[in-house]
Amino acid sequence: MPIEKRNNRNLPQVNNNIRVPKIRAIDADGSQLGIMDTEEALQMAREKELDLVMVSDKADPPVCRIMDHGKYVFEQKKKAQEAKKKQHNAEVKEVKMRYKIEEHDYNVRLSHAKRFLESGDKVKATIMFRGREIQHSNLAEALLMRMKEDLKDLAEVQQAPKREGRSMMMLLSPKK
Repeated sequence: MPIEKRNNRNLPQVNNNIRVPKIRAIDADGSQLGIMDTEEALQMAREKELDLVMVSDKADPPVCRIMDHGKYVFEQKKKAQEAKKKQHNAEVKEVKMRYKIEEHDYNVRLSHAKRFLESGDKVKATIMFRGREIQHSNLAEALLMRMKEDLKDLAEVQQAPKREGRSMMMLLSPKK
């Protein structure tokens, strides 16, 4: 049986790479073999044409299992892929409006924000100013506060309303 090169730090120690004198051995079928010398366990693994794989180096003595190492690595990679699929990366979705927005349009923006928050994304609410409208930034802030109040059961304010150039924005993140 060839010794595998360990180029990946996450791979467990296998066969002759196990450098401890005594181990707790587990058979291929999952039964406990007890505490024994590493050489003895290695010999048992060779007789069954399998590998001796260290599954837990934190225990005292370390736990090793007799198994097919290639199959074990394949299953670990498969589990990692499944976990990655189920993971959701939060994106920042933007809802743009003007401070003179009509009621129906505001409700549409509010429903979009609710949908984004429910799917686990952050929402950036932006109010844009044109020309002299920037003088009414207090009305824009009041509109953002209204949105914050309407979404208080779904979201928490990550960044309070603040002016950036010719717009005012607020960042909301979904509640845990």
